[in-house]
Amino acid sequence: MFTNFNEAEREIRFPDDRRWFMGIKPLALVIVVILLLLTVGAAWCQFIALGLPMDPSANLPTLSPSDPKGFPLWLSLSHWVNFFFLIMIIRSGLSILADHPRLYWNRGCSPNSEWLRFTPVKVPDDRVYTAKEDGRYLNPIVGLPGYRHSVGIARAWHFITVPFFLLNGVVFILLLFFTNQWKRLVPVSWQILPDSWNVFVHYATFHMPVEPNGFYHFNALQQISYFAVVFLLAPIAMISGMSMSPAIENRFHWLPKLFGNRQGARSVHFLVMLAYLAFIVIHVAMVVATGLTRNMNHITVNTDNPVSHTGLYIGLGIILFTIAFGFLAHWISWQRPRSLQYTEAAINGTLWLNTINKFKPKLYYKEKDISPYFWVNGKMPVSEEWRKLAANKFLDFKLSVGGRVEKPVELSLDELKELGLEQNITMHHCIQGWSGIAEWGGLSIRSLIELVKPHKSVTTVVFYSFGEGLYGGTYYDTHTLDNCLKPESILAWEMNYQALPEKYGAPLRVRIENQLGYKMVKWIRKIEFLDTHEHIGKGFGGKNEDDEFFDLLADT
Repeated sequence: MFTNFNEAEREIRFPDDRRWFMGIKPLALVIVVILLLLTVGAAWCQFIALGLPMDPSANLPTLSPSDPKGFPLWLSLSHWVNFFFLIMIIRSGLSILADHPRLYWNRGCSPNSEWLRFTPVKVPDDRVYTAKEDGRYLNPIVGLPGYRHSVGIARAWHFITVPFFLLNGVVFILLLFFTNQWKRLVPVSWQILPDSWNVFVHYATFHMPVEPNGFYHFNALQQISYFAVVFLLAPIAMISGMSMSPAIENRFHWLPKLFGNRQGARSVHFLVMLAYLAFIVIHVAMVVATGLTRNMNHITVNTDNPVSHTGLYIGLGIILFTIAFGFLAHWISWQRPRSLQYTEAAINGTLWLNTINKFKPKLYYKEKDISPYFWVNGKMPVSEEWRKLAANKFLDFKLSVGGRVEKPVELSLDELKELGLEQNITMHHCIQGWSGIAEWGGLSIRSLIELVKPHKSVTTVVFYSFGEGLYGGTYYDTHTLDNCLKPESILAWEMNYQALPEKYGAPLRVRIENQLGYKMVKWIRKIEFLDTHEHIGKGFGGKNEDDEFFDLLADT
């Protein structure tokens, strides 16, 4: 399957270090223990001291004619469609997490400040260690597509799937309230809370409560669990995901603050995934324990038949289809990755272009917010030209600006500085998941555009680097002319009020604050204004877009 990889690609796809590891901060572990004590521990204390509480499932009210009975076709379809999409989202999300396998509550992502990590590697302090090196191998049985440095393909699956998952959820909720099925899920009395606890005490102490027939009734704990999955987990997953978008975070700073900050949103997004996994495991276990054949008939063919195996066969068929699609998705990922890139661009690229890409960044952060650590990324230039320029502190550097412009120019750093200085303190969002706040000072790209006067047909600005791409070749990326004209879009020669360090992109790097970090080209050597991105490189708008199947528009 992987014979189409060249030697450089195989080295990255199949790293030697494939160790599995999980490290959790002691404080996080203490919180987990406290939560267990407050739930399972409290249930056992009550059982030992007072015995089992009254089982509310033993006295469920009699059904009225208006109460729901069974599961209509639309609900069964929505249930299984939700299962399929959720598996896809979780597997692709795990691959995304593996590209920066550290979770934080702080927005600066300093090494050793993570509360949870899935890598045994400690960031070395005796050399430059890039964020790209920190990516981990993930077995394709677990992750979609699996293998290190596949975040572009993983994001394609994730963002192809998410809109349909949300659409399925919206349709489900609308039909829920247009029918009497809402009565199954929505509690109408606060009595649901003590009743749920009483049922939980039974389960936690290994005593099965009276199991109501799910075709007609859910017990209190089932009802509140299903309600939480639909009306709490799904919205939190959506809002925390949105909070990681640079276009949204840099325009609506209050949204990530719902979770503390951007990294808090990422951690909550992960915890929601764990909650979904826990729910799936417990839900399936209870379906099996309380009558697999009967329960499968309930949810697949809407009958309360404890003997017929029709529902079981249909359910197993759907599960086998999901597994088979996982194998197909893996094959598509490595044999037809361009089809994924095209599909994702058609769905989300179009959506983002017409929505969040229109947001204009707003300054928010202050000097006190600057991160003490800022991850390094990208391959340092190795060309003799750049080495000589760096050795002379870039005094001989000339930025070439041309293409379809009326006034092409070549400008030294001193000449660029004479054109003006704009200083912004912003949050950098890496596609891998880490973030950092820094001050950037340089020339507003709007000023450069006004100087060179692009032709009216120009839509694209190309930034070429002295550095190379992951698999060699000149690194470049493109931005729309519209994004280059947005506030806080600059050519930076300054970082944190000092000359831009070599490892962060000297002599120049671009900052377009509604985009992800891979669009912020470092070590810039020239800029071109073009009518389209389709005639440079492989035609996808950037080196990572060409080779790693990243998004052309990187708003989220």
